[in-house]
Amino acid sequence: MSSKLDLLQGTLDLLVLRTLDSMGSLHGYGIARRIEQLSGDEVLLNQGTIYAALVRLQQRGWIAAEWGASDNNRKAKYYSITRSGRKRLVEETSYWQRLSAMIGRVLAPEEGGKK
Repeated sequence: MSSKLDLLQGTLDLLVLRTLDSMGSLHGYGIARRIEQLSGDEVLLNQGTIYAALVRLQQRGWIAAEWGASDNNRKAKYYSITRSGRKRLVEETSYWQRLSAMIGRVLAPEEGGKK
């Protein structure tokens, strides 16, 4: 079994939206590193994966992008969450909380010691 976690379909979008909501405008590399950091390095994102998600989110209108200078003074595209992205974040967060609670109930040992 892999030592790193594979993300379920749709979860990367949620993680990107949450990161931008909490951190403000970031470039793609910064978003990926922040998600990796918060996951305790359980999730590793390659450049292709994060940028595909950013393009998808931008096409859906959930994030916006503009060019700026990075910390090392290089040209970089910075992403920020939009109003519709914040609305989507609330909806997706609620969904994932319900889903994870349900999975937790199913996986929990039954009361009365039955297995």
